[in-house]
Amino acid sequence: MRIVLVGPPGAGKGTQAAFLAKNLSIPHISTGDLFRANISQQTELGKLAKSYMDAGNLVPDEVTIGMARDRMAQPDAANGFLLDGFPRNVSQAEALDEALKSDSVKLDAVLDLEVPEDEVVKRIAGRRICRNDSAHVFHVEYKQPKTEGVCDACGGELYQRGDDKEETVRTRLEVYHSETEPIIDHYRAQGLVVTISALGEVADVTERAMAALQKSA
Repeated sequence: MRIVLVGPPGAGKGTQAAFLAKNLSIPHISTGDLFRANISQQTELGKLAKSYMDAGNLVPDEVTIGMARDRMAQPDAANGFLLDGFPRNVSQAEALDEALKSDSVKLDAVLDLEVPEDEVVKRIAGRRICRNDSAHVFHVEYKQPKTEGVCDACGGELYQRGDDKEETVRTRLEVYHSETEPIIDHYRAQGLVVTISALGEVADVTERAMAALQKSA
């Protein structure tokens, strides 16, 4: 299957992408991984992207699309892929449509993870990260440490990242609503959108997503 995964920040896209890709035996292609791989391997697209980033400018859509297209053409993506974090806007979605069309392939589904805005804010603003190891993540409601403000694993101080503060989360949501959310209507017009609730346990959301994707296949 060829899938695009969309949803607001805090919907659990990265977590679900990893599980879905494993269950479907397709590669999980994230924008962040694409950039890191191309820059570290010093590909032509990676060098071009880095030149924009070093200058403090946004990387043009055509560079991002070029990276995605190269990745989708690799052997492990022959039977499908899961795009996470791309496309981010309608112009990227339209460019992706053209790229796939020229490669004689098409998307099978666009999985929309739906989460109420208040829940998104609660999920992100409640996160607390260990200063010693950012892999140690807690939550003021969902995963409380044994001692408030102290990491269970190493005793490090827990803190709230700046981009996890409520006002920042709400700004990120505004950007999502204005820039990314419109791609859902773009793909809905093509009959590709499958919407599921992303509330509940991770395994339950994955099961829900797999069932919805199988119905759409």
